[in-house]
Amino acid sequence: MNRLPEGYAATLPRKRMAAGVLLRDRAGRVLLVEPTYKDYWELPGGAVEADESPYDAAIREVTEELGIVVAPGRMLVVDWVPPLADRAEGVIVIYDGGIVEPGLEGRIRLRGGELRSWAWSTLPEADTRLSPLLARRVRAAVRAVDDQATSYLEDGLRRA
Repeated sequence: MNRLPEGYAATLPRKRMAAGVLLRDRAGRVLLVEPTYKDYWELPGGAVEADESPYDAAIREVTEELGIVVAPGRMLVVDWVPPLADRAEGVIVIYDGGIVEPGLEGRIRLRGGELRSWAWSTLPEADTRLSPLLARRVRAAVRAVDDQATSYLEDGLRRA
């Protein structure tokens, strides 16, 4: 049996990772959240913690942010994001949260002081609320739902 050298894993590069959920209403709008610490909106979700799967992180983050429990479906998007001066490169995974039933929507409660508000948004509205990168990612996630596919993106642009 081949074994890796002692300490080899510690020499490998580390990437940040985040997971989010695409939640939609019956009109096809997407649920966006407005963080208190950013100038733009996002999908519900956040950082994947140590020893946590992206799927479990998506569930945890939606529960922490919105006070609801969701059971996401399939993966819609995997997006590799290159590094910038203020952030390391990362991998972001978006899962399908499906159509939110009106009863669940009524139970949404913002928690933890991280979010200012939430709103249903058409794609043109989302384009004005999201950063250009996030707008590309959300549009790709909606296409992935429609196409019943999973998209691989780099910086929000379809690669394969």
